Amino acid sequence: MPPAQRAPRDVAPAKPGPSGPATASASVAPPQIQLIPASAEGALDAADEAVDLLLDSGRAPGEVLVITTGAQHPWAEHELSFSEASYWAQHDAGDDVFYADATAAARAGSRPVVVVAVNGGPASAAATVLPLAHSRAGALLIVCGDPQQINSVAGAGL
Repeated sequence: MPPAQRAPRDVAPAKPGPSGPATASASVAPPQIQLIPASAEGALDAADEAVDLLLDSGRAPGEVLVITTGAQHPWAEHELSFSEASYWAQHDAGDDVFYADATAAARAGSRPVVVVAVNGGPASAAATVLPLAHSRAGALLIVCGDPQQINSVAGAGL
């Protein structure tokens, strides 16, 4: 069984740093950001393909969080049909890919990889979710959507 989910700073292996005083933020590199161009209608499919590639390349399912800005992912809809408590229990277990929409993203914990599907919704959803997703991603942030829209709402937040 995998260990309990930890904040990215707890999971990163210790690396020798430069001489002199060090700060906690200096020891953790920001996550890499990858943009996958897609229309709002195709962003969810692009996110699913990115997740498949991550899993095929050896990422554990529990290392991946997917956030949508528009309609919920079908997995989230299905799991929420049982109950919100069981949905969040799966998040807390941390052993599978977890899917959340923009309204629930703040409740989701950090994971090594966060995939954002900019699949519609108000521009304010993307503007709120992108910096949040960046803060939740330990190693990699993948954003699927219209590059012009993403760049216009992301600004200096990424």
